[in-house]
Amino acid sequence: MHPPASASAALDTGTAYGRARPTWRRELTEVGPGTPMGELLRRYWHPIGLITDAGATPRQVRVLGEDLILFRDGGGRPGLVVPHCAHRGSSLYYGRVEERGIRCCYHGWLFDVEGHCLEQPCEPDGGRMRDRVRQPWYPLAERYGLIWAYLGPPARKPVLPAYECLEALDAGEFLEADDSSIGGGGPQVIDCNWLQHYENLVDPFHVVILHASFSGTQFVPAMALMPKVEWEAGEISIRTVSRRVLPEGKVLHRISEAALPTLRVIPSPRIGRYGRVESLGWILPIDDHHFRIFVVGRVTEPGELVKMRSRLGGKLWEELTPAEHQRFPGDYEAQVSQGKIAWHSEEHLAQSDRGIVMLRRLLEKQLARVAAGGDPAGVSFDPATPPVRFAAGNFLRDA
Repeated sequence: MHPPASASAALDTGTAYGRARPTWRRELTEVGPGTPMGELLRRYWHPIGLITDAGATPRQVRVLGEDLILFRDGGGRPGLVVPHCAHRGSSLYYGRVEERGIRCCYHGWLFDVEGHCLEQPCEPDGGRMRDRVRQPWYPLAERYGLIWAYLGPPARKPVLPAYECLEALDAGEFLEADDSSIGGGGPQVIDCNWLQHYENLVDPFHVVILHASFSGTQFVPAMALMPKVEWEAGEISIRTVSRRVLPEGKVLHRISEAALPTLRVIPSPRIGRYGRVESLGWILPIDDHHFRIFVVGRVTEPGELVKMRSRLGGKLWEELTPAEHQRFPGDYEAQVSQGKIAWHSEEHLAQSDRGIVMLRRLLEKQLARVAAGGDPAGVSFDPATPPVRFAAGNFLRDA
């Protein structure tokens, strides 16, 4: 005999049976052309590789859900073009880079770094109508050891920003660029949605649990102390202000920022020095299910950035066995295990998640600006715009 329907409905056992299909916030996570977040991110410049990645051999890159070909012509100019040749669609991945551009392997059409068709060798007079053909392309720029691409509407192309912490070098410092996804806690390409890492930047409490008490102290003992935290909303970032009282009575005053469009403004958790933030990282959404991180920092010796990588159980991520990954999880395991895209419908946000709520609101505000025909925060069209300045850093203060 079965219980009446009303009795079954009142019986809340908490099992997973019959639950609704989980969903995610598409407007915040999906980055392809025509999506709300994809169109917002396309209003900014993004690093797509190290300067050395553009060379005489065509290189496949994937950015914001688009597959593209990166190269550098014989004159030293970098180019970024759609793979399929405007003639009959053969991939320029198999093309040949020459002095003036890239030549398709199928019929030899030659395109420069801005997509102009320069030669059509199988056509009369080298192609009488070649001026009417344009290979789709994107603008590039080079700064801080990185190649930057702008994938947005040409009429809204901003200037490539400069950053004060990378412009004003102290004595003996130089800039080093890294493409190994320092800060991602795993491999070079991380197989989950970019927002899962971006939101991690405003979550200081996971440092105490994940990076200390759960998997062992991965940084320095001070980072294992439970902080008192406040969040501040700025025009282009959400600041996390953490205060930790050290055993000797001093206070570690730590400011980190998640900045538009995808910046990691995170002072070193190893606290080798105090003062302004030492490096910047840019999260590059490869597509909806993958991202990577490019980092530029002020260093005093080559390879200094790589030393920032976390060790779990005394080993680098790639050195761990499957059993050790389970025993010593880090950012990669915590974020990737949320799913390719985290199920936002299943969340139960708490007081410690206030920074995440504020960061989502910052993104929502920019989505609304772009949808209304405006420009998002943090873009400038004036070449004389001063470098962007952040408040982030580790500071030692009296109690």
